[in-house]
Amino acid sequence: MATGLRDEMAAIAQRGLLQTQEAMLETGKKSNSLFIGIPKEISYQECRIPLTPLSVALLVNNGHKVYLESGAGDGANFSDNDYSEQGAQIIFNKKEVWAADIIVKIAPPTLEEIGLMHKGQTLISALQIGTLKADILKALLAKKINALCFENIRDEGNVLTVVRAMSEIVGATSIFIAAEYLSSAFGGKGLMLGGFTGVPPTEIVILGAGTVGEYAARTALSLGAEVKVFDSSIFKLRRLQNNLGSRVFTSVMQPIVLAKAITTCDVVIGAIRSDHGRSPCVVMEETVAKMKPHSVVVDVSIDQGGCFETSEVTNHKSPTFVKHDVIHYCVPNIASRVPRTASYALTNIFAPILVDIGDMGGLMNMVWNRPGIREGLYCYQGHLTNKDLANMFNLPYKDLELLVLSNQ
Repeated sequence: MATGLRDEMAAIAQRGLLQTQEAMLETGKKSNSLFIGIPKEISYQECRIPLTPLSVALLVNNGHKVYLESGAGDGANFSDNDYSEQGAQIIFNKKEVWAADIIVKIAPPTLEEIGLMHKGQTLISALQIGTLKADILKALLAKKINALCFENIRDEGNVLTVVRAMSEIVGATSIFIAAEYLSSAFGGKGLMLGGFTGVPPTEIVILGAGTVGEYAARTALSLGAEVKVFDSSIFKLRRLQNNLGSRVFTSVMQPIVLAKAITTCDVVIGAIRSDHGRSPCVVMEETVAKMKPHSVVVDVSIDQGGCFETSEVTNHKSPTFVKHDVIHYCVPNIASRVPRTASYALTNIFAPILVDIGDMGGLMNMVWNRPGIREGLYCYQGHLTNKDLANMFNLPYKDLELLVLSNQ
């Protein structure tokens, strides 16, 4: 009986979400026409852009209108002309871009940017819950913005699709960064990362067997390095070993074994992530002090506080510092080091979502039919629909499905 009632309520909720286009989009346009705005990022050293010129062409060919703020693609080496040739309208007035019905951007909006938004607008951007301020969230709720954070979007395989894509890029890039700073041109010990006939291979220790750790190990192995991966999860280690084969050494985080590996290696990649809060600090300063001179530490986890006691946040203009004669690279936004590649990865995710919004007749129709997208919706019509955010900021929480039912 309970199952039947639940199914009936779900059916009612779905009918409620499948409203007319005028009610869903509030734009008065035809059902398959969207007005999309891509503003220029003002976040420090954010060079990525959510849509490439060819994705803009796809949207325009589907009957949608795209406004691009002049210079928005410069960081990823896409010119205004590249976008205008594919049908985007290049806008020099920031307010006109923010007047679009759907805003797509990378970094979370600032209070100034929210001030340019209008009631009932749709926002697709990062949320960055670790640095989110309550006033940003309240400003979005006050304007009844329908906000979708791409970190929480899942694909058909229940994988956090954007997080996975960025992690793959960051994992591979971290090895190339280590290769740079091992060379004498960057103050390193003058080693070529990898192996060479008759020469012992470079030793790399990777902390964390998640996506970042796996792609870092994959890249290091392809260059001929000797790789050791440590993680506290046997499941993750087994998965990584199955994916990469027996050439990689894996171990749980036994303090003595870990300390020995770190003090004898050439490179340490910190890729330990935490589901909630700060990443665990697993390498103490005394261990770093015993590392070989001119060794390299790349702390990918620095955006969550870092997993080395000696880590301090740096940036792309001044990416490293030396402590205990060890080179530390602690830039939080490594993906922006290769913004064009990252933009291609992001556009493969965002463009189909925007096409689906148009084809399905509005954001909520698409959200209801795609449970993985629904998980990313945290603000809807002035209500907070993410329980974690509600608990964090002590704000009222509304279940999305019940919210739709109550509006019938």
